[in-house]
Amino acid sequence: MSRSHHKRLVMPRSWPLARKTSIWVQKPNPSGHPIEMCMPLGIILRDVLGVAHNMREAKRILHSRKVMVDGEVETDRARAVGLMDVLTVGEDNYRCILDTNGKLRYRPIAKKASSSKICRVMGKTTVKGGRTQVHLHDGRNIMVDDALAYKTGDSLVISLPDQSVSKRHEMKKGSLAYLTGGSHIGETASIKEQEIKRSSKPNETSFEDFGTVTDYVFVIGKETDLPLEGES
Repeated sequence: MSRSHHKRLVMPRSWPLARKTSIWVQKPNPSGHPIEMCMPLGIILRDVLGVAHNMREAKRILHSRKVMVDGEVETDRARAVGLMDVLTVGEDNYRCILDTNGKLRYRPIAKKASSSKICRVMGKTTVKGGRTQVHLHDGRNIMVDDALAYKTGDSLVISLPDQSVSKRHEMKKGSLAYLTGGSHIGETASIKEQEIKRSSKPNETSFEDFGTVTDYVFVIGKETDLPLEGES
């Protein structure tokens, strides 16, 4: 079996698929998303959304050029679609999120909501010419002029597909956070306090009744930014 597949028994626990229906499952192409935070497009069309009965139908749908990821036409069945990505199939739009069981879900969203996505700032570097390059959670790199206006942990609202930044959500006390890991995965809560460790230990963020490592904190603007209701 080629390296484009791996055994279902060892696929990420975040994939909402049965493990013993067959031996092999498609792997997503390498992308900016960790493999636990994304699934290949062909599997989503066939096993998650159910718009294709088999992979042959999934390929036919993709070759019709009616499938888009983040506003761009996609024909590769192994294309990774991950956390916060917007998937468009014909007239239907979906956003990838994590539910409270830690499973990846592709939930329906309105057409208006499909024109933007929220990305977490993972870091930034200075490039030639003194400009700053901001690194986002989905592998994107965006050039910005004001380096001090962006810090790791903040979130940017970018328009699709042109990738222009329309808004910034700062990681600070009172900000609404969506949790992408830990025992409260898939929940939202307001930040109460942040603790920066001057050591190799991870930074921590505290909420009303619990705390978690800051890497799991994804700042959003409001509850309605994400299609969280229901755990189908």
